[in-house]
Amino acid sequence: MRSVKVFDELSTRELYEILRVRTAVFVVEQNCPYQEVDLFDLDSVHITLWEDGEILAYCRLLPKGCRFDEVSIGRVLATVRRRGYASEVVREALRYADEVWHADTVILDAQTYAEPFYRKLGFQKNSEEFLEDGIPHIRMTWRKDNV
Repeated sequence: MRSVKVFDELSTRELYEILRVRTAVFVVEQNCPYQEVDLFDLDSVHITLWEDGEILAYCRLLPKGCRFDEVSIGRVLATVRRRGYASEVVREALRYADEVWHADTVILDAQTYAEPFYRKLGFQKNSEEFLEDGIPHIRMTWRKDNV
């Protein structure tokens, strides 16, 4: 089941599971101590793919002016990999950005190794590699007119 909710629509249990899974992937699995829970969650749309109460994939969509001047995507993860679940939540984020926010452009800071994944979804690299929380990243942009 796909879920698309703003912060105030999330149940306590949904929020707990989202934060638990994000911490497991981005802090523990990647051995990267950083402030995982941030104030951007409050303004974001949380896109989650669920099965039997478990998260299969997640991403958050941030409105213009929240983190960047453009709409952006962050915290993309899949707990079950290589099944297309991460692609599904990113596509839903792009659909929402287009249809609800009328965004022509969406940006994200991708871990460098994930560039091919995002390229398949229509994103194009537009920066040199940089470190974010000690992990190599690149900025990538999706433009509606390039799809």
